[in-house]
Amino acid sequence: MSAKFKSFISQFFPPKPEFTEAQLTPGSQAGRVFIVSGGNTGLGFELCKLLVTTGATIYMASRSKEKAQVAIDKITSSVPQNTPGHGIIKFLHLDLADLNIVQEAAKTFLQLESRLDVLWNNAGTGGNAVKFGKRTAQDFEPLMGMHCIGTLLFTQLLVPALQVAAASQSTTPGSTRVLWLTSNLVDTNAPPNGVDFADLDRGYENGAKNYAASKAGTWILGSEFGRRYGGKDGIVSLIVNPGAARAGSYAGTNRALMAVLNVTLLHDTIYGAYAELYAGVSPDVKVGDQLILPWGRVSRLELAWRQDIVEAIKPENEGGLGYGEKLWNWCESQWRPHIKNRCLYVVVECLEIDD
Repeated sequence: MSAKFKSFISQFFPPKPEFTEAQLTPGSQAGRVFIVSGGNTGLGFELCKLLVTTGATIYMASRSKEKAQVAIDKITSSVPQNTPGHGIIKFLHLDLADLNIVQEAAKTFLQLESRLDVLWNNAGTGGNAVKFGKRTAQDFEPLMGMHCIGTLLFTQLLVPALQVAAASQSTTPGSTRVLWLTSNLVDTNAPPNGVDFADLDRGYENGAKNYAASKAGTWILGSEFGRRYGGKDGIVSLIVNPGAARAGSYAGTNRALMAVLNVTLLHDTIYGAYAELYAGVSPDVKVGDQLILPWGRVSRLELAWRQDIVEAIKPENEGGLGYGEKLWNWCESQWRPHIKNRCLYVVVECLEIDD
């Protein structure tokens, strides 16, 4: 049996999840602060439902306050307020397709909270949900703009709060984490080495390939983030493949194809949320772990299907500049002209100096 076939079976027909709500002790995350981007729907919504029983303060980062409030009300009404360990869910306005809103979201959070224990970079959209040729508010290709440029800026601006959490005496080493959602479509549809720098601004007319390239970019940036902040800062950076779960990544897919996928390959949304839950709070995840597979399993990078991406990420490639650093620098060059708040600009500049 080939390695690729084993990887296919492992991703689309994984073993039952071993870390679920049954392993969550009420109040076990009390005092901790979480952000779940895109938490009002799909995987993020199911994740917030799981986390609310832990006693944590959860920020549901979403584009729409109205839709987020409906989701929050639905979650909180399902868990009686007198339930032991009941957490709090708050709305945070975030639109990754508009860097002005990204900056305001980070600023708002940092004004409200001094620490951030776990950031789930869950928000995004499906490749077929965005018409080819559309652009973001700052004129970026939408998928690369949201999944890479916007996500990296949001994450960088929150690093000070992550550092506070990681340095806290009450924090268990390895429990301050940033999760970057990738996709199983990366294996089959991403270009060689994950991304083609000549196509980053234009994108691809094929929705699956366009989506896969942006999610390969997320993987590459997540690996680079771990290289920069995983050692001295103790922030664990994990690339999470939520598997073939029914979620927003399939938005815009042809109805006939979706009917076939629903019967043959796709699983209930909650299973993808289990992978995210495991990555975020499971004590089994250790410092140095990087890749999480469905429905919550640690895997070694050398076992990944796309070894070309694994090799491209290494710092010694590209004449001493690996794809991680190269893509990171490209993202910074895209958002740098749009940072208008000097205080936020100083934060990012300081992070660069520290690196």
